[in-house]
Amino acid sequence: MEEIYAKFVSQKISKTRWRPVPPGSLQTAETFATGSWDNEENYVSLWSIGDFGNLDSDGGFEGDHQLLCDIKHHGDVMDLQFFDQERIVAASSTGCVTVFLHHPNNQTLSVNQQWTTAHYHTGPGSPSYSSAPCTGIVCDNPEIVTVGEDGRINLFRVDHKEPVRTIDNADSSTLHAVTFLRTPEILTVNSIGQLKIWDFRQQGNEPSQILSLTGDRVPLHCVDRHPNQQHVVATGGQDGMLSIWDVRQGTMPVSLLKAHEAEMWEVHFHPSNPDHLFTCSEDGSLWHWDASTDVPEKSSLFHQGGRTSTFLSHTISNQANVHQSLISSWLSTDPAKDRIEITSLLPNRTLSVNSLDVLGPCLVCGTDAEAIYVTRQLFS
Repeated sequence: MEEIYAKFVSQKISKTRWRPVPPGSLQTAETFATGSWDNEENYVSLWSIGDFGNLDSDGGFEGDHQLLCDIKHHGDVMDLQFFDQERIVAASSTGCVTVFLHHPNNQTLSVNQQWTTAHYHTGPGSPSYSSAPCTGIVCDNPEIVTVGEDGRINLFRVDHKEPVRTIDNADSSTLHAVTFLRTPEILTVNSIGQLKIWDFRQQGNEPSQILSLTGDRVPLHCVDRHPNQQHVVATGGQDGMLSIWDVRQGTMPVSLLKAHEAEMWEVHFHPSNPDHLFTCSEDGSLWHWDASTDVPEKSSLFHQGGRTSTFLSHTISNQANVHQSLISSWLSTDPAKDRIEITSLLPNRTLSVNSLDVLGPCLVCGTDAEAIYVTRQLFS
């Protein structure tokens, strides 16, 4: 079992994200951002993971995550994404989208840019204008795509005041999450169990493809795209099931895996070892799914050797094997249950685990129990 360290932060954490490591750099993840929700005052905060290993009074390990800086956030933080090394984009329950800038010299955060009415309800039954929560964002410099409860999709460009493109009635239901497939194409999931693919090169307001589970209208809450195989997508929803989709084939998921006992809030493929996938849930659990088939290979693939360089070189040298095992792992039409190993990462069940993020050997997650958990030894 990997050592996982808790820090109690006196606010419910809705989102956790690692700051990306500069391309080509060998350093490991050191800084992460959090957003809070359902507190009298909500914050976007930046933390450094610091040193570990202090025993707390209960004999457990206490994380030494240091708060670098924070800034008040109006409304609940519904999503949080790093735009680049310095900028963080936050989605608010007020419908506002804010870009925060980190100033490392004096460790402060400031508002860099804001679209206050990115998402709103209009039309019969609502006042002429009422805000709608922005539920999801995805960034690909210089672009930011946002989705919301209003069924609207916005394409923003940093340093532009107005959206570059808005699809007003993209969905008659709530859009819960969004990811890029390829640069001009995005994929959204909604509250009636549909995946929709949108191509920004097309002028209309219609999706280029719709996928769904036949007869099932279970709301989908989260989506992640496989980092190397852009047609492979994982989703999770209200029933806690994990679904793997191949958007090139048909309109149904390739595999459905029984997972959590309540809503799955987030799903993430490991960015550099996508045989590994991570999910978290309302039921208080955080799971590591390992679909790598060749067990002997695993020791060399994830052998840390105490240095990130070995981590990188092994990943690259084993690229062929990784691809091979992937084709047979997530896309296997009958994922033999013994081939996917599931490890529960939290020592005991807690209140809802709302968010997680993985980068290299590091994982961070945030909970309604006002705790942030971090591990730096995912594969040891």
